Amino acid sequence: MDVIHDRCAGLDVHKDVIVACVRTADGKKVHQEVRSFGATTSELLALSDWLVEHGVTIVAMEATGIYWRPVWHVLDDVFELVLANAAHIKNVPGRKTDVNDATWISDLLAHGLIRASFVPETSIQELRALTRTRKQLVRERSSHVQRIQKTLEDGNIKLASVLSDVVGQSGRAMLKAMIDGESDPKVLVKLTHSRVAAPRVEIVEALRGRLSKTHRFLLKLHLDQIDALDAAIASLETEVGALLEPFHAKARALTKIPGVAMYSAQVIVSEIGVDMSRFPTSAHLVSWAGLCPKNDESAGKRRSTRIRKGAPWLKTALVTAAWGAVRKKDCYLRSQFNRIKSRRGSKKAIIAVAASILTAAFYILRDGVDYRELGGNYFDGLDRSKMIARLVRRLRDLGAQVDVRATA
Repeated sequence: MDVIHDRCAGLDVHKDVIVACVRTADGKKVHQEVRSFGATTSELLALSDWLVEHGVTIVAMEATGIYWRPVWHVLDDVFELVLANAAHIKNVPGRKTDVNDATWISDLLAHGLIRASFVPETSIQELRALTRTRKQLVRERSSHVQRIQKTLEDGNIKLASVLSDVVGQSGRAMLKAMIDGESDPKVLVKLTHSRVAAPRVEIVEALRGRLSKTHRFLLKLHLDQIDALDAAIASLETEVGALLEPFHAKARALTKIPGVAMYSAQVIVSEIGVDMSRFPTSAHLVSWAGLCPKNDESAGKRRSTRIRKGAPWLKTALVTAAWGAVRKKDCYLRSQFNRIKSRRGSKKAIIAVAASILTAAFYILRDGVDYRELGGNYFDGLDRSKMIARLVRRLRDLGAQVDVRATA
């Protein structure tokens, strides 16, 4: 097998130790040297110096949790780095040690057998960290809202049945009054806003319950947590806006895609970046995101067409955007959803729409073009003869006599 890299190194990264194997080839002679380093910054700098002494030009490591990131940051400016998916470079079972793993990675790298994972530039990584943290905080906020609803239900107060948002303007006012000890429904109902649709009589009945001291303590606890999370999310929004400033025009262009709001555009930019040269085609990007069927074939039979796990943060944002897009009238994405849904079901249809959104984002970011809407009747114009034949056949199945004549 041909040697692609004469001087390379493989790293087996752990929390407190990094095992490095330097592989040098001189003709047919191969020399390997293994050494262990700590995970502190001084040890990582010593690792970098050791690799430089051996003339290493390229280094490969596994994506091991969060532990590979400090190593990457230290070595990024000195060597060409390759991040490998641990599932793609498994060693032979029964021969696993830290030394063997580092040696195995260096051998694979020397022969060009490691497929590099996508690692965006530092600015995109920082933006990605903020958007993912924001998503986690939003989830935590939703959990506290659900706990407030559970506490109210335990006290037989049906506030969620008459208000769309328990912690909205009206709900928050009533919650604070309950926390302060107010229990009279006729007093609490006066705190509702005039725009609340539910009749006041129903609200009064929903507020008849029994809240104990423990209930009020829990309501205050969760409400304080929601306020703290709201402040943290607002702070994150400000920081995301500052980091997104160099890419604001790109993100704004993505919002022209149906269903993609600025929130979703920020997630897309933070997950895939703005440089599309990393992906040869849009199909490669869709495959990396896990929005297409995986290859699982044996003996000529297709065993599974399930999609891969892919990029969960990106996939969630795209599917959410897809559900928004299919609600827009006279829209290509809505037409695509209905067309696939009739044959394959709504789950496969919404994944196909999400893949179409990502494909459009690929060309918008790569070519700097605007989104072009194809219209809701796009598929009808692809092959009119097939469409007419299908509709005629359907009418005849229903017992109608059809005479087709072409219009001028």
